[in-house]
Amino acid sequence: MQKLRLCYAKRGRLRFTSHRDVARSFERALRRAGVPMAYSQGFSPRPKVSWIGASPTGVASEAEYVEVQVVELLDVEKLRAALDEALPPGLDVLEIVVSSGGNLTERIEASEWRVELDGVSPAELRTAVAALLAAESVEVERATKDGKRIIDVRPAVVSALVEDQSSDAGHDAPDLSRPCGILVTVVRQTTPTVRPDDVLSALRVVADLIPPVPAKATRMAQGRLDDDGALVDPLAQDRVAESEPVTGEQGRR
Repeated sequence: MQKLRLCYAKRGRLRFTSHRDVARSFERALRRAGVPMAYSQGFSPRPKVSWIGASPTGVASEAEYVEVQVVELLDVEKLRAALDEALPPGLDVLEIVVSSGGNLTERIEASEWRVELDGVSPAELRTAVAALLAAESVEVERATKDGKRIIDVRPAVVSALVEDQSSDAGHDAPDLSRPCGILVTVVRQTTPTVRPDDVLSALRVVADLIPPVPAKATRMAQGRLDDDGALVDPLAQDRVAESEPVTGEQGRR
């Protein structure tokens, strides 16, 4: 049995797709690609697929992770191409690595978010971000299925800065003819999880910042925090293990 770790992106209109629908799309793609999946035992066997911290509905992502277990050794690049062909446009498999062991969830403790706020000037956004970082506690209200809940956002915010608008940011760049503040923030994955809309609610609390149109949030990275507050790629350890030569008794098998 082989465990594979996939990094995939959720782009464009697919950001409005729920995690349940994303999971169904992946399971269909695995079947269409003829992947020899491992299955759970019991009355209703299920393919062994484990999702790691799926992004909220309504946001895009360049760094989502899922683990799958298969019963044959596979060429990961051929598998990546086959899954890309079988998945709907907007769900893109970026990389597949062979698991080196350990728990992938334990390698992820924070996310980096890029949030575009059309109609908000960078100067206005910088003032609001400075007020957020200066505060010791910023409580916001979130509506849940069990009613309203109060969340303290500030402890989860590791860093926050405002990016300058750039005309070479690609096809997803904001319209430079109108002001657009771009917030880049690293948020620790606490319980309850602090989401991009919670950070925006905190900016409203500390600086009365209310974007005229809904913000566009994209998760750019996930990982552990190093000593400088930067994120460590959760698949780096697997890549290193995969590149190491097999020697000794293991290599003679």
